[in-house]
Amino acid sequence: MAEPAQALIIQFLAWVGERPRCYGEAMEAWRTSCPRLTIWEDAISDGLVRIEGGMKAPMRQAKVVLTERGQALLAAAAE
Repeated sequence: MAEPAQALIIQFLAWVGERPRCYGEAMEAWRTSCPRLTIWEDAISDGLVRIEGGMKAPMRQAKVVLTERGQALLAAAAE
């Protein structure tokens, strides 16, 4: 992953980890139309975050949480 994208991934993971976030909030804050900045999509496809409860509640209210892999990457970046 390119250096600027890596920095944005870390920023995104820190943002998700700082307090409970919902899918709607994450989409509003991190959605982009730039094909070179796919931070949100990359975090999901790389298994760094996951969406919980999308089937039980409206998708906008589903929780976005860090996975163990996301937590480990964030912790390594803080060292």
